[in-house]
Amino acid sequence: MSLQLEPVHKKDKPILHNLYALFLHDISKYTNNLQINENGFFDYEDIHCFWDTEGISPYFIKIDQTLIGFLLLVERPFLKKQNDYGINDLFILNQYKGKGYGRMAVEKLFDEKKGQYFVIQVENNKPAVVFWRKVLQTSSLDLNEEKREIDGEQCLIQTFTIQ
Repeated sequence: MSLQLEPVHKKDKPILHNLYALFLHDISKYTNNLQINENGFFDYEDIHCFWDTEGISPYFIKIDQTLIGFLLLVERPFLKKQNDYGINDLFILNQYKGKGYGRMAVEKLFDEKKGQYFVIQVENNKPAVVFWRKVLQTSSLDLNEEKREIDGEQCLIQTFTIQ
């Protein structure tokens, strides 16, 4: 079994758009800030920015060439402050959850891109909080965690360095 992180090319935008709708549906149970549009679809309207803005990098997560999710990485020059990278979104299709693929994708990213990172979770999203704490605490990192209100929601922000 082989896990791949493949950059999402603009021609694959419709596939990523569909996956984003599933992701937004999944996380909508933890926030009041997400609503379906008039067509009954969780739509991420700014997805076009992923290819028009330097420093926003979407990746498909694949197992043996089978698409199982995506990861959205933000990096410089999009990021202006002390962090080199931020894992903005991580999504694994339900049938592949709980099998370690999310962790494998994150570890692969860390192997390829060293630097100062941040991740943010809505505090109510307990599965995400547990996932990130488990991944980060077992990686023996110098980890800083703080609570902050973002867009009216209590969030956890973890910062750490991958060397």
